Amino acid sequence: MSESERGTDRAGRRAKRFLSVSLKYEIWLQLVRREVTVAEAAAEHQVDRSTIMRIRTVAKEGALAALAASKPGAPGRERDAELEAARAEIARLGATVTEMAVRLMLVEGKGGWG
Repeated sequence: MSESERGTDRAGRRAKRFLSVSLKYEIWLQLVRREVTVAEAAAEHQVDRSTIMRIRTVAKEGALAALAASKPGAPGRERDAELEAARAEIARLGATVTEMAVRLMLVEGKGGWG
């Protein structure tokens, strides 16, 4: 496609071409596999070489950030303060009921139950 067919903006520059996320990923994969060079990818997708370089840089930075954030082993779960407080309250109430049952048994004795 020639420059005149692609269109220009008001300043006479090439019109911007927006690439989808999946297309950017495919370009990045081609670069990683060394199937194409930066110049070939830019020509094939009708974008500037700096666009292809930016795709490569963003993908690398994103991968490094994701790897840095990952930790070995099973992922930890976030603590739920409200759930922990409710469980502590249940344990406290259970201990209180047990204590009251023991006191009742001591006061009335075993014979009063049956």
